[in-house]
Amino acid sequence: MADPTRARLTIDLDALAHNFAVLRAEAPETEAAPVVKSDGYGLGAGPVARRLWTEGARAFFVARLDEGEALRAALGPDRPAAIYVLDGLLTGTAPRFDAGGLTPVLSTLPQVSAAAAWAAATGAKQVVLHVDTGMNRQGLTPSETRALADAPGALRGLDVVLLMSHLGSAAEPEDPRSARQLEAFEAVRALFPGARASLAASAGVFLGPGYHGDVIRPGVSLYGGGPLERPDGRLKAVATLTAPIVDIRNLKPGDRVGYGEAFTAERPTRVAIVAAGYTDGIIRAAKGQAYAWCAGALRRILVVTMDLLVVELDDGQAAIGEHVELVGPHALLDDLAEAAGTVAHEILVRLSPRAERVYLGER
Repeated sequence: MADPTRARLTIDLDALAHNFAVLRAEAPETEAAPVVKSDGYGLGAGPVARRLWTEGARAFFVARLDEGEALRAALGPDRPAAIYVLDGLLTGTAPRFDAGGLTPVLSTLPQVSAAAAWAAATGAKQVVLHVDTGMNRQGLTPSETRALADAPGALRGLDVVLLMSHLGSAAEPEDPRSARQLEAFEAVRALFPGARASLAASAGVFLGPGYHGDVIRPGVSLYGGGPLERPDGRLKAVATLTAPIVDIRNLKPGDRVGYGEAFTAERPTRVAIVAAGYTDGIIRAAKGQAYAWCAGALRRILVVTMDLLVVELDDGQAAIGEHVELVGPHALLDDLAEAAGTVAHEILVRLSPRAERVYLGER
């Protein structure tokens, strides 16, 4: 028998397809290679990638090697997508790249050397070169990349199919750092005229055609997160997390709810006790700032504990057993992220590991 207090995570793949179309329309001359790392931002890389394949995606990015292997299995032989692994070629992993038909993203000179040795031993390989243009997190330096271009032997046996970099401030369109990164990337790109170029992830797509290159890498905005880390009306909610009300209580002035002094009523207050908490991805720091959709309106989340949260009802007409929307088309992903002092990416990957999952629009 199903647990009546279980939260429900509904993943709307039709909304995902809509968001993919929005992103592609911003860069119609490029290929869109979706980012499905972290198990499709927590929503299931298999169902997500299969639907995106139906929508025309033929390449995907993951972070870890095991994510690439799992994605290959989920896509199956009828969907022979290119799968790029951002971690690159680490010691002892070459046979797994061969077995999975995966392409490493090389970010260091030792990785390039390992890939050349791999190619010498087993035949030519396709690779991606990741260049650091100013984010200072991952990638070959421009000088290292120039040295590789000037020494073709270093890349013997390697077919550089893509040159990529990552923007550090794309969510802040006025930040001059993006223009500096673009300039640095274009200089390196000229050294590899045969390789396609990729610079823009979700936010970068909206910076304009100069940032699009040949391949865009949409990530969080596929899943409903605004490219500027705030709600964007062009995008639809893909994830909807709901949980049932298990009790309704009437507080008197001075009544405290939860541990310590989590909330103290200053006036008569009617509250709903909802069967979800930070175990389900509602970050505790959001209490007092975040809102749930309940009884036809947005209502403040007063307290978040491990398994339960408290929602201010006041005059809202709600009933025990009724589901409250904690994230979705009304309780917006970016609003919850702002309330918790984080970004939509973190909210998504934390969402409800114990919730019942329901997929809409699987193909």
